Amino acid sequence: MSVVFESRFSFTSERRKGERRRQSRASASTAIVPREERQTVGAAAVENPRIRCMDVNVYYGSKQAIKNVSLDIGSHEIVAMIGPSGCGKSTFLRCLNRMNDTIDNCRVTGDIFLDGQNINEQSIDVVPLRAKVGMVFQKPNPFPKSIYENIAFGPRIHGLAQDKTDLDEIVATSLQSAGLWNEVKDQLDQPGTSLSGGQQQRLCIARAIAVNPEVILMDEPCSALDPIATAVIENLMIELCAEYSIVIVTHSMQQAARVSHRTAYFHLGDLIEVGATEHVFMRPMHQLTEDYITGRFG
Repeated sequence: MSVVFESRFSFTSERRKGERRRQSRASASTAIVPREERQTVGAAAVENPRIRCMDVNVYYGSKQAIKNVSLDIGSHEIVAMIGPSGCGKSTFLRCLNRMNDTIDNCRVTGDIFLDGQNINEQSIDVVPLRAKVGMVFQKPNPFPKSIYENIAFGPRIHGLAQDKTDLDEIVATSLQSAGLWNEVKDQLDQPGTSLSGGQQQRLCIARAIAVNPEVILMDEPCSALDPIATAVIENLMIELCAEYSIVIVTHSMQQAARVSHRTAYFHLGDLIEVGATEHVFMRPMHQLTEDYITGRFG
């Protein structure tokens, strides 16, 4: 997954201004869709998905924020969701573990299947759901507890450890998986808030890992971090997708290009295009996608 950003964004002058190429694309099966026709193009479905979303709509009161979105998340893949501010990508991300339930006047319709079970059914217990589909937020939010207790809290309340030895092993393994163990192993009793911003975000990732999730959601996890800490988190995401499915919301198209297998472009609540990241950035099928990634708007 190591991808040189420049190679993905080296748009040629022919591509920028070639009217003949635009005309040939318009006549092909992968034609640019007129911007008024907000229909998803690209590979929204995958074989044997970890998560399958079908006709998902989200309303805040009378305002519709997500409009009939259907999207699959495959096993062991990273899906990046991009789009201008207010396009609905974070709202859609929160649908995947029902975090929108915590927002007053928010209503979600449609079906979201996790391993074949519809998580939008009212009978679903959201506590184990949010263990299976973990969340890492934009700003690091460690608990006001020690580093050890930040990791141990989840496994303890979910009954994943039989004794202190089991708990110690889970804490160590989770911190190792998050690339943090060697930096904190001698200060596990120190407050999680005493760590640097990048370390705090990795602590939050370790906290999510500790309860054996299947999917990890990341809502702009690097927006508050410096470039060095961002690179560490990105490398970590690439390593973690060997065990988990990862969905990341990002405003950084460079980041999406570096880490993701597929990219989904949202615009005004619509899923406009989704496909292999290289194809979305180098050969977008929708005019709105091309306008956004080339900086014409957004």
